[in-house]
Parts: sequence; C-alpha cells; structure tokens
Amino acid sequence: MRRSIVKQQRIVTLSGNATLTIVLIAMLSTTVFADRVKVEGLIKGRNGDTMILQTADNPHLIVELTDNTQVGQVQGMFKARRKQMSMAALVPGLAVRVEGIYNLRNELVAMAVSFKGDDLEQAQAIQAGMHEVKTQAAQNQQELERQNAELKAQNEALQQQQAQLTEQQQKVAANQAAINAAIARFGQLDDYYIMDELTILFGNGKVKVDPQYAPQLVSLAQKAEGIDGYMIQVKGYASSVGSASLNQKLSEDRAANVTNILLQQGHVPLTRMLAPGAMGESRQVGNDKTAEGQAENRRVVVRILQNKGIAGGTEQVPQPATKAGS
Repeated sequence: MRRSIVKQQRIVTLSGNATLTIVLIAMLSTTVFADRVKVEGLIKGRNGDTMILQTADNPHLIVELTDNTQVGQVQGMFKARRKQMSMAALVPGLAVRVEGIYNLRNELVAMAVSFKGDDLEQAQAIQAGMHEVKTQAAQNQQELERQNAELKAQNEALQQQQAQLTEQQQKVAANQAAINAAIARFGQLDDYYIMDELTILFGNGKVKVDPQYAPQLVSLAQKAEGIDGYMIQVKGYASSVGSASLNQKLSEDRAANVTNILLQQGHVPLTRMLAPGAMGESRQVGNDKTAEGQAENRRVVVRILQNKGIAGGTEQVPQPATKAGS
C-alpha cells in the first residue's frame, strides 16, 4: 500500500514538471514569434554591417546585418521565387523588405532582406549618378582651390609691386627733397657776388675727375685767396639718362670728388667751403636728347663767391666764367 502511494506521488511530480516545461517552451516560442517583425523602407545609408533604413514610421531605423542574414532578390510574376544575392547589393537608395528581431538597443537585427530587381537597377543607377556628381564636385573643388591659390599669388605679387612702387616713390620724394634743399641752400645768391666760375665735365656714368682739370681747380683756389671773405661753392649735376636716384648719386659723387681736389691740392680751408650740392637732373643746360647736350649736363660747377656785406661799397668786378677744357 505504501509503495503504491509513493509511486503515485512520483507520477504526479513528473507530470507537473512536464507540464511546466511545456508551458515555458510555449511561452518562449510565443515571445520569439511575437518579436519577429517585417518592415519596408528605403536604405538611406550603409556602413559595413549597419544600415540606416527610412520607413513610414521611423526615418532613421538602424538595421544590423549578420553572417546569418539572408539577402535575396524576389523574381517572377508573383514574386514567389527568390535569388540569393550578396550584401554588396544593399546600396543607398534601394527599397527593401527586412525581417528580423529587435535587440535591447531597439535596433532591428536582420534575418532576411529582400528587394526587387527593378529597384536594384534604379538604386544602382542613382549610385552611379551620385558617384559622377561627387567626382565632378571634387574636381570643381580642386579647380576652385587652384584658382584661389592663383588669386592669392596674384594678390601677393600685387602687394609686393605696390610695396616696391611705394619705396620707389619715397626714394624719388627723398631725392626731390634733397634737390630742393640744395637749391634753397645754393640758389639764393642775392647776398653774394660771383667772382669766378669753373665748369668740369664728366663722361657718362663717370664720377672720377679727369686729371687735366686738377691744375684748373688749383688755380681757381689760388685766385680765391686774394678775395676778401671768399667762399667756394661746388654743385654737381647729371644728365636725365637713367634713373633719377642713380643720377642723384652721380651728381653727389662728382661734387664730392671735385671738393676733395680743392681741399687736398688747392689747400682751401674747410671754413671757406660750402657743403657740396648734389643737384641731380635739375637745371639742364644742354639738350638731353642729344649726345652733345647730355655731355654738357654731366658737370660740376665751382664758383668763387664774395659776401656783399664784406665787400662793402667797393665795386667788385666779377671775372668771366671758365669752362673746363677751355
């Protein structure tokens, strides 16, 4: 009797466990099949094993592709046949139908992806057009960058030219200021008598005094010693051939070299010398369009001056001007 009771209890326990197992399996099966969904949409983007799908309910549905995802193209009049395809066919712009299960991140894990052949051709055509557009856009961007680089280089060149022009204008202004200062210093001779004058000529681009002029300069210095309160004035000139800045420098060097002869060989005291004047291209005496006129303009003029106040009421008789070489 006791054995019969134990046996009945075991049978009840086993039956209960079997029932519980069946219930759990049924619940799990119901849950799995309940989670499996089908969605249709348009592929917006693709990055490896991830697709972005635009559906009627979700414009940005993330779909995960796995090694087990079946990709196929439906065929036939009733779309009953299915052709196995590579995942490479899943390109942006393709209309697809996805079957899968949502994971804990609310992403759809695709079990199967299907599409129509016409839709694939259209998507591939769109992709080809997009590639061409992107290629053209890249070429346009490169051309724009090249043009911008050329424009930048042109602007830098213009700025450099402007800087050079400004520098040249400043040099011209400085030369003109020096000429004006020399004119102001030497041009006003109302307070002086010109007692004698000597003109020395130079070759084109030359600043060295020809040795033949040294005796004439010494003679002029000796003559000045006999004049009460005398001063020696030296002014250098140049022809207008060449740049103004170069001619300014030539006139300055010519006047300085003549002054050195007066000081060193003529023994004229520094206190009797006015500062040498560089007159540049000013006061042309010859026609600078001819070789003869240019030769006349390449000169240094040396004058013996006497202050009218020192001369007093005594009438001075200025001597005729002397031209070098005469």
